[in-house]
Amino acid sequence: MATPTAVQAHRGSPDPAAGIRENTLEAFARARALGADGVELDVRRTADGGLAVHHDPLVDGETAVCDLASADLPGHVPHLGEALEACAGLVVNIEIKNQPHEPGFDPTDRATTDVLALVEAAGRTGSVIISSFWSGALVAVRSAGSSVPTGLLVVSSFDPLASIAAAADLGCTAVHLPLGLVDGPTVATAHAAGLAVAAWTVADEASLEVVLDAGVDTVITDDVAMARRVADRH
Repeated sequence: MATPTAVQAHRGSPDPAAGIRENTLEAFARARALGADGVELDVRRTADGGLAVHHDPLVDGETAVCDLASADLPGHVPHLGEALEACAGLVVNIEIKNQPHEPGFDPTDRATTDVLALVEAAGRTGSVIISSFWSGALVAVRSAGSSVPTGLLVVSSFDPLASIAAAADLGCTAVHLPLGLVDGPTVATAHAAGLAVAAWTVADEASLEVVLDAGVDTVITDDVAMARRVADRH
């Protein structure tokens, strides 16, 4: 029997109408309640070496995360350690945010090594994957000798087959493809290269059916309840 497709909640499962922001402890708790298998979240390094869970370079469009001390972050922005505790029992897909075009770019990839130290201290090496668009972050995982699995994030303008080859060369265990690059032959090529495939970001049932039919291993979704229902039925 085929392994069921895993459902990951994109930045948790926010509910703006209820005041639940993305990448918050409340969003992660809601993802769990809705039946997610895992949570995708974003991590940025603060000015004092903290690991803030936040997607955008700026907090509330004003100050860069990299310019703030951990103690100066708004209350809704958790530390990665808090997020891992909130996601106990779930797989956590930690996207490292460190790219040359963003504020605070760090070519030494300290965010990655700090994340690894925290994950190892928390005993979560078997329930975490580190992903990034920036290959340097993934190289840093392997350079550290860590067994934590990695996934190469791919943008829609990239060639999917070249991206699969790049992920394999980086020692990744997965390639994370946008919906537009997912089809059966591409997934089969990734699997033949020893890579799992995660599809992002699935927001509707029609898109979900397409990637499920293609054979992806994980769907990263903005609608956990829908994805759980359809994936279980599939």
